[in-house]
Amino acid sequence: MKGNLKKILAIVLFTTLLTCDDYLEILPEGQENTENYFNSKSDYEDALIGVYDLLGTTYLSNILGEIASDNSNCGGGDQTDVLDWQQIDDMIHTADNGALRNVFQWMYAGISRANYIVEFKDKMDFQGKEQLLAENLFLRSYFYFELVKFFGDVPMYLDGRISLEDSQAIDRTPKAEVYAQLEADLKTAIESLPWEQAQNGRATRGAALALLGKIYLYQEKFQDAATTLDKVITSGQYQLVSDFSTIFLNSNENNIESVFEVQYFGGQGASFDCFQCVEGNIAVGFMGPRFLNGDFSPYTSGFSFNPPTAEIFNSYSSDDVRRDATILDMEAFVAERPDVTFSQGNTDDYTGYYNKKYIPYAEANLPDVNLTHSNNYRSIRYSDVLLMAAEAYNRGAIDDSKARNYVNLVRERAGLEDVTSSGGNLTQDIYRERRLELAGEGHRFFDQVRTGQTSTIKGFTPGKHELFPIPRIEIELAGNRWTQNPGY
Repeated sequence: MKGNLKKILAIVLFTTLLTCDDYLEILPEGQENTENYFNSKSDYEDALIGVYDLLGTTYLSNILGEIASDNSNCGGGDQTDVLDWQQIDDMIHTADNGALRNVFQWMYAGISRANYIVEFKDKMDFQGKEQLLAENLFLRSYFYFELVKFFGDVPMYLDGRISLEDSQAIDRTPKAEVYAQLEADLKTAIESLPWEQAQNGRATRGAALALLGKIYLYQEKFQDAATTLDKVITSGQYQLVSDFSTIFLNSNENNIESVFEVQYFGGQGASFDCFQCVEGNIAVGFMGPRFLNGDFSPYTSGFSFNPPTAEIFNSYSSDDVRRDATILDMEAFVAERPDVTFSQGNTDDYTGYYNKKYIPYAEANLPDVNLTHSNNYRSIRYSDVLLMAAEAYNRGAIDDSKARNYVNLVRERAGLEDVTSSGGNLTQDIYRERRLELAGEGHRFFDQVRTGQTSTIKGFTPGKHELFPIPRIEIELAGNRWTQNPGY
């Protein structure tokens, strides 16, 4: 079912990435245009697929959430390879950083597509409309949450497609107001979303509850977070996969632990000229080792970005089954296969380790193979939900016993003994468990910022680097009405 969702995207003609009305093509009279498009249930369904399509661009969150943290270096071919990422790794990024502008543009492109459906939601009725609108609200909330994580206060558009005129007439919305809107939207969506969907990758009630719980946690609304996340835990819909090493295999996508998973498709081909057009998981090809020769199956070569540090590798105990399932020890791999040769790439950042969770597998994908891998992104896993709930119960001084129970479920799966701590010591145990459980998945930097654990990030300046800068060109396009984040 995953491939079907992606293949349909080609027929979505009216939900373009462009957010300015000046760029909309005017068709001859009598032909469809954006104002008279919604005339059938299938029109709404196709437009919704267009909103789902922009989830593919969140691969940058996976990469940057690790590179910006203390989990990994930038890597690549040398210190100038994808300079935008190198600057973020060194905390010298500016408002002209192209990767940050991509995040800003692509998330707003997804929001604009979602708002297109909102704009015409009352044009007609059809069976399943409430669920479709609920999925749309979930997706819009997902995109807005990404923006708030990166940039803090952001302009909030709710009623229709985003135009240049809109951006010049609206200020940055305080993140508390954005969060309040997301809470309201997700509560509305939850009422109409099913626990299970017939097609993999569709938003479910569990996904919406988990996202809502995460938004509460980011605001330190611990009681709300605990109550909401418990609804996911007690639903009976999810459980931990018994063998951690299988969670991220391409053959085990959309498993019982997956609460929300971004679907990727490796059979459509790709181009470096349009990353937002790619249906494959771009992050995977960029993060793979630079293999040169020999039998390195089941993997294929990549561009050696995002190498985990020795510090994160050594943070795992030797009996933690997650270590070798999370991090590929290249020296050990080559020792077992003496015919394999590889390039260290950026020797200043080379650590000998690679992100095994999102490593490129040899598969029947199409050129350029580094851009078309089908590895799904496990955006929200059940273990993440358990650890968020544990944190909420502990930091909210609600129930340390319940918090310990949740964190120990995760530890037991990893082959580790239970923790017995409480209070502040338990808080640190939970933080540590989040890092080890979720390493390589793009959450680390944002976890460090929201919990104030940024002292281990090289080059991090408190009061500045908690947020990324609003792209300079976006401020200029908005008529310079938006203030820049502090320090930039």
